[in-house]
Amino acid sequence: MGSLENSSDEPLTPVGRLFLQKETNQVIYCAFGMKQPLDVDALKLAIQRCPMFMHPRFCSLLVRDSAGREHWRRTRVEIDRHVVPVHGPVAEGLSDEAAVNEFLADLSTDSPGLMGDDKPLWDVHLLMAHQCMVLRIHHALGDGISLVSSFLAGSRQVDDPEALPTIGPPSSTMGRRSDGGGEWWKAVVRVLEVVWFTVVFVVELVLRTMWVSDRPTPVSGGAGVELWPRKLATARFSLEDMKVVKSAVANATINDVLLGIISVGLFKYIDHQSPNAVREGTRITGVAVVNLREQQGLQELSNLMEGNPGLRWGNKCGIILLPVHYSRSCGDPLEYLRKAKSIMDRKKKSLEAHFSYKIMDMAMTYLGAHVASLLSYGICCNTTFSTSNMFGPQEEITFGGNPITYIRVNVSSLPHALTMHMVSYAERADMQFLVAKDIIHDPDFLAKCFEDALLEMKAAASTALNSKK
Repeated sequence: MGSLENSSDEPLTPVGRLFLQKETNQVIYCAFGMKQPLDVDALKLAIQRCPMFMHPRFCSLLVRDSAGREHWRRTRVEIDRHVVPVHGPVAEGLSDEAAVNEFLADLSTDSPGLMGDDKPLWDVHLLMAHQCMVLRIHHALGDGISLVSSFLAGSRQVDDPEALPTIGPPSSTMGRRSDGGGEWWKAVVRVLEVVWFTVVFVVELVLRTMWVSDRPTPVSGGAGVELWPRKLATARFSLEDMKVVKSAVANATINDVLLGIISVGLFKYIDHQSPNAVREGTRITGVAVVNLREQQGLQELSNLMEGNPGLRWGNKCGIILLPVHYSRSCGDPLEYLRKAKSIMDRKKKSLEAHFSYKIMDMAMTYLGAHVASLLSYGICCNTTFSTSNMFGPQEEITFGGNPITYIRVNVSSLPHALTMHMVSYAERADMQFLVAKDIIHDPDFLAKCFEDALLEMKAAASTALNSKK
């Protein structure tokens, strides 16, 4: 692959450079299950026509100048070097789901395999025997929202082959509502709340980069754990069940329900695997990735990329800390949802995610990539898990003419022993659990704990709703 003549190099963004550092080198993995056998030629053509793979980042080499600073340099993409058909089962004696998860777990410890300087930082593995397409994309190319949305811009609805997928909930449900009253004192109170919670949460975030840390638990990781062998498991949720739970607590959201599920699921797993190992009330802190851009419709994103490929592209995400406090039993499963909603309500009143992005951006600019990566690494070492939630297509879709049966995402190379990423798709949601297998020995049981947590919360919610009728 040769570089194009007269093409100007483009420097990486500060956050893009952060994901290339040894301590924070991250790769995104996205698995798409296919209903029909994979047609390699049809998928290669679909990939070449997909807006994501036409973006300049996906047609550029990572190069370094004489000062060691990274740049993108345009090149010609040789599709056969990026699309890797894998013939035959990837693991013997396993179901398709288990085999794909084992393949992804093994691939997640091979991040350096994507870091060559002779081709752009992405590839596609076609697991022929399992009817699954796996995208492996370096995080320096962009964040989950920009990558998945632009990939889905190359897909179409099953029921309407000319229509783009519909992504996520209506935007009106995502913003803060105005009470319409207009009382000046309410506005002052809201401003004071924003200032107060922002200061409190940002100070805690800064302390977490240095020495403030969670107490050890049976699911804790730490420095160096990102290099340990991994296992991967999947929990499957019904969005309808999550909506039932949400409706049982006033003004709750799907994200509130998810944090409640995380609380119950983690506590169930800890109680089963290591009874009495954790004291009542012990804080277990998660790192949640937050999208800082307005989530755009796919048609808007497609047009935006065609008109100005660099606009709004890249890594535009911050983080927030999510504390849960260990409890063996609180009787009512919905109490975990109420606690989760209380936490999330305070987080929504702060600018923690925006400040986390700006702090890391300033650290990259003024202190250098290595120092910034150590700060980010410190946060992960001093917390227990990481999580994200992304709204996927509301309807079933096709790619390359082949209907997609599931969409699953995970990210490699974090010192957490437990990372969880959920993507919704056509009224269901799959959560991937990537674990350090020498710490969390049975991720399938962990996934079942989370599935059971939702069912218990749904049963409690149904009882509560019926009692009100």
